[in-house]
Amino acid sequence: MRWQGGRESENVEDRRGMSPAVIGGLGTLIVILLAMFFGIDPRPLLQIFGGGGGGGGGGGAAQQRELSPEEKEQGKFVRTLMGMTEDVWDEQFAKMGRRYEHPTLVLFSNQVTTQGCGLASSAVGPFYCPGDMKVYIDLAFYDELKNRFNAPGEFAQAYVLAHEVGHHVQNLLGISEKISRLQQQVSKEDANRLSVMLELQADFFAGVWAHDIQLKRRILEEGDIENGLRAANAIGDDALQRQAQGYVVPDSFTHGSSEQRIRWFTKGLQTGDINQGDTFAAGERGDL
Repeated sequence: MRWQGGRESENVEDRRGMSPAVIGGLGTLIVILLAMFFGIDPRPLLQIFGGGGGGGGGGGAAQQRELSPEEKEQGKFVRTLMGMTEDVWDEQFAKMGRRYEHPTLVLFSNQVTTQGCGLASSAVGPFYCPGDMKVYIDLAFYDELKNRFNAPGEFAQAYVLAHEVGHHVQNLLGISEKISRLQQQVSKEDANRLSVMLELQADFFAGVWAHDIQLKRRILEEGDIENGLRAANAIGDDALQRQAQGYVVPDSFTHGSSEQRIRWFTKGLQTGDINQGDTFAAGERGDL
């Protein structure tokens, strides 16, 4: 990808390498006693409330180690990607007569406390939290994408980030809230199908982004599209289930099969037309 020199987004919080603050003295004791009373592990609470140092010494602000040159370069890369998503969706929303509210990207290591979705660990993978309109990612996931899923390359990484930004687009358009309400009214299987439609639409929006940014900036190089498709293929529900348990349970899919993810991403990439991404109508027709 030819991303170097692009505008870097200012909407990025880099929390990598940050150690949680320690609650001093009485504050620590109160948290531990409350945790014991309710029968829960106090460690997550100490990390969540670490910034609220109680009296009695020992309290301190969170510390951040110096990032390595490789980590700094990764940060520059994702900030540039976020800038590209902002440029594309600014224009797309303007065409609809709307204003695009920029999401914030949060970079973290191991685990993170969100304002709208609670405490999350790296194990959940990259995610979007509609409650605070932030995208969260531990960039170690990119190593997993390369080594575990055999999906190397910067465009594979860009696809993952663009997919999460696609969820932000759905949130702004009111799609996410509508689907969330519907999921509460239907069976588990039907709720899963709605989730699949939502995820495939986010894949489609990622394709729309790639179409627009390539049309305007010619950032893609030979092999980039293949790397993106390889990533979409690797994280399909069927591929993940087959890898984890040796068999596939379609009714439990929440993100879509590899074939579906590739197809909807490709459709967005080829058309660049946000109006052609109605995965919900396709689902009703049985044409996902």
